[in-house]
Amino acid sequence: MNDTLLIIEDNEQNFYMMRFLLEKNGFKIIGAEDGRKGIEMALTCKPLAILLDIQLPEMDGYAVAAELKKHRELDGVPIIAVTSYAMMGDREQILAAGANGYIEKPIDPATFVSEIIQYLPKDWDNKEKQDEHAHRG
Repeated sequence: MNDTLLIIEDNEQNFYMMRFLLEKNGFKIIGAEDGRKGIEMALTCKPLAILLDIQLPEMDGYAVAAELKKHRELDGVPIIAVTSYAMMGDREQILAAGANGYIEKPIDPATFVSEIIQYLPKDWDNKEKQDEHAHRG
């Protein structure tokens, strides 16, 4: 299984921070700045996981998550919402739309990678590789 993560995020600073932290821990990163491009990339590259902002241009993260879930070839690819939407009910709404996890922004650089790892498929690489990612720094 690959170590490629897809980040769908339109804010350049947020994208840079997530990419920096994840690449530092051995992940390969591909990115899309809007939902439609993100869906295309997910179908083309079949990433290990998809990190999804909710507030996106054209197509919001709820619609993106719902569309991604329609594609059987992406079964088993977790969708992790990474969002500043933190009002009561927001977490439940994105999970209902198809996300498997939810991480609030601003992200905590000290815990972000371990938060992502907890949502990765159970068959992701092996325990040794997971430990390697969790302890890099």
